[in-house]
Amino acid sequence: MFAVTGMGGIGKTALAVEAAHRARTKGWFPGGTLFVDLRGYDDDPVTADQAVLALLDALGVRDRDLPPTSERQYDAYRALLAQRQDRMLLVLDNASDPSQYLPLLPGTDHHRVLITSRNRPDALPVRLIDLETLDPDESVALVTRALHDTDERDDRPAREPETLRELADLCGHLPLALQIATGMLRRRRHRDIASLVTEIQSAGDPTTVLDNGSPGTDLYGRPLVLRPVLEASYQRLPADQARLLRLLCLAPGAETGAEAIAALVGLDMETALSLLEDLAATHLVTPVRCVDGNAPAMRWRVHDLVRGFGAGVVAGDPELSEEGDAARERLLGFYCRWATAADDRLRWLPGAEEPERFGDRAQALAWLNGERAGLVAAVGWAQELRFAGRAMRLAWSLVVFLNWQRYFDDLIAVGEAARDAALRAGNQPGEAQAWDNLGFAWREKGQLEEAIDAHSRARDLHQALGDQVSEAIAWDNLGMALQDSGRTEEAIDAHIRARRWLHSAGDRHREATVWNNLGLALRDSGRAEEAISAFTRARTLFQATGDRHSEGRTWNNLGLVLRGTGRTEEAIAAYEKDLEICREFEDWYGEGLTLENLGNAHKTAHRPTEARTAYLQAADAFARANAPDRASAAQSTAHALT
Repeated sequence: MFAVTGMGGIGKTALAVEAAHRARTKGWFPGGTLFVDLRGYDDDPVTADQAVLALLDALGVRDRDLPPTSERQYDAYRALLAQRQDRMLLVLDNASDPSQYLPLLPGTDHHRVLITSRNRPDALPVRLIDLETLDPDESVALVTRALHDTDERDDRPAREPETLRELADLCGHLPLALQIATGMLRRRRHRDIASLVTEIQSAGDPTTVLDNGSPGTDLYGRPLVLRPVLEASYQRLPADQARLLRLLCLAPGAETGAEAIAALVGLDMETALSLLEDLAATHLVTPVRCVDGNAPAMRWRVHDLVRGFGAGVVAGDPELSEEGDAARERLLGFYCRWATAADDRLRWLPGAEEPERFGDRAQALAWLNGERAGLVAAVGWAQELRFAGRAMRLAWSLVVFLNWQRYFDDLIAVGEAARDAALRAGNQPGEAQAWDNLGFAWREKGQLEEAIDAHSRARDLHQALGDQVSEAIAWDNLGMALQDSGRTEEAIDAHIRARRWLHSAGDRHREATVWNNLGLALRDSGRAEEAISAFTRARTLFQATGDRHSEGRTWNNLGLVLRGTGRTEEAIAAYEKDLEICREFEDWYGEGLTLENLGNAHKTAHRPTEARTAYLQAADAFARANAPDRASAAQSTAHALT
């Protein structure tokens, strides 16, 4: 016995029928095929007692030959199958419950049975074939082929390849949704694909557009509609599963960790996992195996169309909407607590209080990376007044992590959401902090004018608030943006202002950062000895405050200016000290930069073998840091030395 399972609209019936036709063609079932649509998810599903009558009729038993009771009808049905020497295939389509098909099994292994269902029959010894959505290329090929089969002159897929891919994404790569969208494109043959994409995007829930534009029925006479399929699956759920599903549809991000889901629904982990496993058996959620640090972890995904449907169910009912808002508050609280703890670990210096939960940087980074999509999306909830405060606090907790991992697009999204929320709330300190963070991200992206403007706004806001330490930090950040723009003397002036205020405030750690940045500006202006002095001061202060990673950065910068003054061997020694620290912190991008500098120094010293080794190691480090352009450049430099 075989079972083809998957969510509604995945193509279970189509696969079963196609398989039956091919098997018959190959002569596997000379006795023929029996097919029954059990309509398991209709309002009035077919019972086994009703189905056996249809099967007996197909086997030639009807009218006066039909046994008078159900029990005798089953006996007659099984006896007929047992008598048949030619093997038959029995297709029991669209079953929702084992009670629909268990009484219909032949009672002999001579014949074969193929069941289709949205529910996994885990309690039975069945060979399962779980269908998943199509991959993006298959989705595009399906729509393209269907349009060309109707009209070979239809060149829209060739003219709008990216838009077609976007349409497939909006359909969630679900065959039923793609079939409906294709039918709509056929009827809109004088309009481009982009018009349908825009309409679906504007609607929010794709099912509302696709169902309204549905062209009719499929090859089996069933209506081509999405929402009733999802509605039927949802309505059959027990209350606790239905609640979890609709709340999970509100979670940010495409995938959500089990711990976050438990917080969202307000349940303990074991209860939440049990409900998720039940939902997975109905194919309304999908478990996703991933690696979180060194241990495997389970995350859960909701199909985009199910997500849109579930969110619509919540939005359409005031009580469910309030329940949903309470769930999002719980999730934001969960995210804020642990993102703050992870951020505290990343910022931790010897002597400071130990953060909760995360014993080292690796644990903190593993958690943040695992939850990144949800964390960034949750900050977007700041646009709603109810969530603005917590969402902004969450944004501040992500800055160091996103910068460390070089997720600058995410850093910009987080910064813009926090800035807009602060503006709406009249929160000037929050607005100033958001501008400073945005300036940093824009500088890393090469958008230097935007960065200068952002840091200037932050500086002015902090100045108006009388917060001299924060103003000094903004001056320092502005100096870096000015330096990258080639305005070196202005940068030096900005760093000097920042250094004076931080020294007066007794903030030695931030003063060390400014000394380091000032050294870079002095180096660029040709004032090498002053730069060496600045880097030395920065290194000493970082050592005193226990910030080993920042100490490494000053060793690298000191190496740059030493090499520039011809002190190559001293530069190499400085780079090697930084290299040791970068590897200690698994700072792959920093390691790549330092190895490049080390390669340059060896090249200057006429040691091509050592230089080539350093460049190749730099390429590997950049690859691990998700910096492919830098990796490629380092590799090219290495190959040029061969």
